[in-house]
Amino acid sequence: MRPGAMTLPPLATVVLLSLVVGCAGGTAVTRARSLPDARAVDALFRDYDGPERPGASVVVIHEGKVVLRRAYGLADLEKRAPATPESNYRLASLSKQFTATAILLLVQDRKLRLDDHVVDVLPGFPASLKDVRVHHLLQHTSGIWDYEDFVPATQTVQVKDRDVLELLSRTERTWFAPGTAVRYSNSGYAVLALIVQQVSGMPFARFLHERVFVPSGMRSSVAHEDGVSTVVRRAYGYAVDRDGFIPRDQSPTSAVLGDGGIYSSVDDLVAWDRALDSHALVSEELQKQAWTPPTLPGGTPSRYGFGWFVDNDGGRQRLSHHGETSGFTNAIVKYPEQRLTVIVLTNRAGGEPWTLAQYLADPWLGPPGNPGSTWPFVTLPNAH
Repeated sequence: MRPGAMTLPPLATVVLLSLVVGCAGGTAVTRARSLPDARAVDALFRDYDGPERPGASVVVIHEGKVVLRRAYGLADLEKRAPATPESNYRLASLSKQFTATAILLLVQDRKLRLDDHVVDVLPGFPASLKDVRVHHLLQHTSGIWDYEDFVPATQTVQVKDRDVLELLSRTERTWFAPGTAVRYSNSGYAVLALIVQQVSGMPFARFLHERVFVPSGMRSSVAHEDGVSTVVRRAYGYAVDRDGFIPRDQSPTSAVLGDGGIYSSVDDLVAWDRALDSHALVSEELQKQAWTPPTLPGGTPSRYGFGWFVDNDGGRQRLSHHGETSGFTNAIVKYPEQRLTVIVLTNRAGGEPWTLAQYLADPWLGPPGNPGSTWPFVTLPNAH
């Protein structure tokens, strides 16, 4: 089912009221002057609610304040642990905005330039890809192949970021000349994680912890490495078959960090959103660059900046990303000028959290909005 195909209550039911919004179980947690009616929100998420279902956590942030914070269903079916706003889900491709920020921090530190050729920065990067620059990786304009194309379905040992270089060496060409087109590739963000490690002199996961998560106030977020780090309040992933929900928490590419290996909660992502808006990590100038997609040769516009899809929604800049991986499907949509962000994290394969996120955002925007306008703009590669 593609975006827009879900059956949802009419937007008219999502009226703006003054009320108290609860988290999982209806516990009151915050008060705002105007926000969507809680019953209408519950109706939107009815497929995630219940004592036997993988769940969802959702937050709406307006002008720096949490105006809606709820959770539904279970984070762990075996233990019957309920999902909460503190549950940590694997972010999948929502991780890319953090990898991009790590690169921008190195640029801000003057240890790296966006124009640097990757082959000059990263030992072991295939010489056949010598024309690829750092900004090409960030913007998916490198043309390099997705490493998942070289991982067989029978793979049992998990692939890690460092393995991506060997996988990329199996081809001696790019899809197109770097900088001339856009092709979404998880390889670019795995390579960016390796660049962070090489230039900073510390493991990528530690760099994120020390330079991104801690300064942002993200207390439980982690780039998870099995046997090295722990995910507290962990949500486990599930898929659906004819007998119901089955565990589906990992795949052979789940250990790659740069493109999708971060675990976080909607509560931590509130702190992240505030760090973005206040430019607590990178300068306003660099942040603006991250949210400006390149113009391709011939004047063709792109829709991807650094770790974010970027488009114009009724005259407003819209930032978005979706993430699909083994057992998790997530979405974030952000309107910087309106200071509005909606985040939906789910621990199940499938579903359309991007549609839910947009429906929650639309009532706040007013004319000249595009009610129910849908994204994503591309289909992501196979779950990783």
